[in-house]
Amino acid sequence: MIPSHPQNNQSETARAPAWQHELRQAFSRPAELLAYLGLDPATPQLAAGLMRDFPLRVPRAYAERMAKGDVHDPLLRQVWPATEEARQVPGFVSDAVGDLKRARGGGLIHKYQGRVLLIATGACAVHCRYCFRRHFPYSGQLAVRAHWQTALDEIAADTSISEVILSGGDPLSLADDKLAELVQALDGIAHVRRLRLHTRQPIVLPSRIDERLLGWLDATRLATVFVLHANHARELDDKVAQALRPLRERGISLLNQSVLLRGVNDDADTLAALSERLLECGVLPYYLHLLDRVQGAAHFEVSEPEAQALMRALSARLPGYLVPRLVRELAGEPAKTPVPW
Repeated sequence: MIPSHPQNNQSETARAPAWQHELRQAFSRPAELLAYLGLDPATPQLAAGLMRDFPLRVPRAYAERMAKGDVHDPLLRQVWPATEEARQVPGFVSDAVGDLKRARGGGLIHKYQGRVLLIATGACAVHCRYCFRRHFPYSGQLAVRAHWQTALDEIAADTSISEVILSGGDPLSLADDKLAELVQALDGIAHVRRLRLHTRQPIVLPSRIDERLLGWLDATRLATVFVLHANHARELDDKVAQALRPLRERGISLLNQSVLLRGVNDDADTLAALSERLLECGVLPYYLHLLDRVQGAAHFEVSEPEAQALMRALSARLPGYLVPRLVRELAGEPAKTPVPW
């Protein structure tokens, strides 16, 4: 074994980008997060459940936007490992959207015509408790650097694929040298025209949009779309707005998809404020998802009739371009399924 050199390790740490330093400081213990927020751990609503398979993870930049002393804070609710997660509810399963049935190996999931989804990593900056991939077997489905060639060969061989979607986890959890390598390889596949990134990192960790990331975005020929994930207007503070600006300046399309969540955004005022704030940040509302019925998330579900009533209220008070499309994802369907209202 080669002995480690502390001074070299310190040098490597010093060269790491700011966002990686921030991730190392993320809250991972419920008691620490509650202490930071000035909340009493003896409060019944704050009893923490088991986290062995899906631990707490909250960047401090995101926790700063939570209201101190508020047990019902909508940002806290999204990340708090509530005891309700342990309830077994009929219809809530581990693979809620049927991803595993569509996996092609090498980290590829091919569900939609002309588009292929690439599972770039299993890591996220934040662990959202309603995540539809919270039980996903990432160890066998990652398109990490050692296995990207399999995915790239599959994409190159299928000329019907014009768009590659980077997902995860969160693709921006990967270091920029890895992302640059992957995107450069995609650039070399002539029939691929668009690159889409599904990411929550610019919302929960705005420092992630830095010069290194902008560098490989500048280098690609692919038309690029960022599909962000914000559920509440308070997630979009001034730091997030500033982080998104250089993306817009590069002509990158910014869309947002939200999940309709009980106790977070299940009222018309909150959803309207989210759409208005998104526009201020240069982001268009895209989808409002009914909850994917993943095991452990039943306490977040909003019924379809309630969702339909909310959409009617939104359409009465907002211009059409600020009203997201209400959809659900059904396993085996060739696209998102619109929910009429």
